Amino acid sequence: MSIIPSPPVGERVRVRGTTLALIVSLAITLLSGPVAADAQQAGKVPQIGFLAAVTPLQPNLDAFRQGLRERGYVEGQNLAIEYRFAEGKYERLPGLASELVQLKVDVIVVLGTPPALAAKDATRTTPIVMLAVGDPVGTELVTSLARPGGNITGVSLLAPELVGKQLQLLTEAVPKVSRVAILSNPRHALHPLMLRETEVPARELGVQLQILEVRSPNEFDSTFSAVTRERAAGLLVLPDPMFFRHRTRIADLAAKHRLPWVGAEREYAEAGGLMSYAWSLAERHHRTAYFVDRILKGAKPADLPVEQPTKFELVVNLKTAKALGLTIPQAVLIRADHVIQ
Repeated sequence: MSIIPSPPVGERVRVRGTTLALIVSLAITLLSGPVAADAQQAGKVPQIGFLAAVTPLQPNLDAFRQGLRERGYVEGQNLAIEYRFAEGKYERLPGLASELVQLKVDVIVVLGTPPALAAKDATRTTPIVMLAVGDPVGTELVTSLARPGGNITGVSLLAPELVGKQLQLLTEAVPKVSRVAILSNPRHALHPLMLRETEVPARELGVQLQILEVRSPNEFDSTFSAVTRERAAGLLVLPDPMFFRHRTRIADLAAKHRLPWVGAEREYAEAGGLMSYAWSLAERHHRTAYFVDRILKGAKPADLPVEQPTKFELVVNLKTAKALGLTIPQAVLIRADHVIQ
């Protein structure tokens, strides 16, 4: 009987060791693929684009960042934000929007209607979140508020309807006013709609309207001279990035011509306007973080209804009223959310 010799002990150990090493190596390879992919995905820092016609005020940007922090995002740590501001030059917006698209940001946040329109023209795939857009349906940014239908969602200001309310407040604060000038920028996509929305309230209030078009800051002086010539007794300043940026100059010219004026944002009243009435800019910035968070977690803009403001802020500047020799009626004061003494 022949006996097949067993391999030396050393060889058995070596063969078994090699086999064991091979098995372990294969197991690691099979398991490490998805783990590495998951780790890479988890390590990806989301990138947001922020597009505005002018540089937002720091408190408003802080409110936006605070809203993000409350949802777990900290700029510079697990989130990157690319800012693009046109500094009041609307013609720069299309190029800036294209820059953000080329950077392949995950979401573009747009402050105002002109930036929103520029972003829409730049991309139909990158999600866009509106911040402070007046009439997204009328400007064809979305199909409807309940069902946006594309790559855009966010916050609607209801700005056209607000202008009528601002006109009403001005007539309450300035008794017997019969002629009101409206400061409008013809380059703003929403202003024609806003002006149409003032026609019915003006008739009901018995007020004649004087439309003043301002395309650049160089036209402010001549515009206020025209207001004086036409004997307007009040002024409405439509929401516009250029007007917002130069609100202190508008306040100075209005004071020089002894003209009470109303703007949309709280910052207008703080600059010297008689009153302001709108949804707080800081609150809008804060709320926008909700939409950014939902989209970064996989939601589609088309499935996120556009939100409308439910609370509006009335600010009255008694210091300006006193300088103009006006007494604000108690019926207006008791509705004020904030009074500047």
